[in-house]
Amino acid sequence: MRLLTLSALVLASVALVSCDSPSKKPVAGRSGSIQSSATRINSVRTTAYTHSEADHVRYGTASAAGDHLKYGRVRSAATDWSVYPVGTVFQIDGDPYVYEVDDYGSALVGTNTIDLYKPDKQEMRNWGVRSVNIRVLRWGSFSKSLAIMRERTRNDHVRKMVQRIERSS
Repeated sequence: MRLLTLSALVLASVALVSCDSPSKKPVAGRSGSIQSSATRINSVRTTAYTHSEADHVRYGTASAAGDHLKYGRVRSAATDWSVYPVGTVFQIDGDPYVYEVDDYGSALVGTNTIDLYKPDKQEMRNWGVRSVNIRVLRWGSFSKSLAIMRERTRNDHVRKMVQRIERSS
């Protein structure tokens, strides 16, 4: 019953949140239109990361969006923001948690992989690599993604995401 209540709250809150113009389309070809029902995407490759990995340790628990990485009812996820823009909210089939895209990583650009935040290396290893089905409850904002990344284009992976978003506009 509690799981149903959490899902109902998330779906109800999705209807209250706005994002980019419905005409915007993600680079990967998925519809960027705002929908009241969830968009289902099958066979999404997922991996896991933690803040104590060597390539993330200098950022600590800070996400690319500027918040702390989340690991509660809502959990952080890192993606290629030209595919899943910042603020995208999704749920993995069979998983009671909701994930929000608030981070990115150089290894994710061009891969269509979603990297799920885990609080420690053991949980990260336990997740491994999995192919999952997801339901996108709310598409994020390409314009917010661009606003965050524009000052970071000295990094090649950020420059690639920015270029891909600008080309698809």
